[in-house]
Amino acid sequence: MSTTRRSFTAQILGGIAASGSALAQTAPQAWPTRPISIVVPYVPGGPSDLLARSLSGPLQAATGQTVLVENRTGANGVVAVQYVTRQAADGHTLFIAASGLMTITPILTPRAPFDPENDLTPITLAISAPNLMVVNPAVPASTLTELIAWLKANPTRASYGSSGIGSSEHLGMELFKLRTGTEQTHIPYPGGGAAATDLLSGTLQLGLLNIATVAPHVTGGRLRPIAVGGTRRHPLLPEVPTFAEAGLADYTSGSWHGIVGPRGMAAPLQARVEETLRTTLRNPEIAARLAATGFTVEATDGAALARIITADLTRWREVVRSAGITPA
Repeated sequence: MSTTRRSFTAQILGGIAASGSALAQTAPQAWPTRPISIVVPYVPGGPSDLLARSLSGPLQAATGQTVLVENRTGANGVVAVQYVTRQAADGHTLFIAASGLMTITPILTPRAPFDPENDLTPITLAISAPNLMVVNPAVPASTLTELIAWLKANPTRASYGSSGIGSSEHLGMELFKLRTGTEQTHIPYPGGGAAATDLLSGTLQLGLLNIATVAPHVTGGRLRPIAVGGTRRHPLLPEVPTFAEAGLADYTSGSWHGIVGPRGMAAPLQARVEETLRTTLRNPEIAARLAATGFTVEATDGAALARIITADLTRWREVVRSAGITPA
């Protein structure tokens, strides 16, 4: 074989080898090859657990692998986050990431042991639920404009309840106060249900609570709705306007749950897991089950979830600073 031909053959073989190497780097690894774990940072029965268990059956059918739900509690969810960050980024460990844990806990926790923007791989914004501003019927206001006017005229008379310091209801109301120049006294409760009870009795005058918690009281005429904290009206109470429709632009309040994995998931694998989860979330049975508790299926891509995490961290950091909020 001539030197020229040998050189040409070597170039061809070298090109094939290089091409094969490049394909090996970009081709997604097989997934899943073993059971998938969905880690929940809270006890069974809450919305994070509901999402995980709603997903487990359809996801198992879609992948052909067993899907396990693991409730790893402790330190208000931080124990579970730390566990997930130590797992392999191979798509077999998924985490139900609640908005409060991802975007409020790191702000209120001195030297937080995890970085929500860099320690995890965002896969999809799974579901969201708005908060609903309601008042006790004794408050002489039926619209947002009337409520703001009443609050300004009675700066010492109004108290609101939340499901605890640092909750979405608490920070959402503090943001409302900053945006409207009003003042209300915050009374934290161990849960939104307890706050709703005192709102019904008249101990509290208003609240910005999860829509599923207060919707039954609104439909029963026991609480008066003012505005819903989502970007669109909610099917549970379609007659209630959003804050933007009621006159307060660029204001939202609510909670969401995303699905993330450990940091370092390869892009092709992340895309495959994302596509599978988004398709599974759109299962009509899942959507109906979650809608009954006030949640709307979002099923966004991972990039959208990453943007939401960054935006919420920025927003709540400013609210915490401006309102002087400290951990309980």
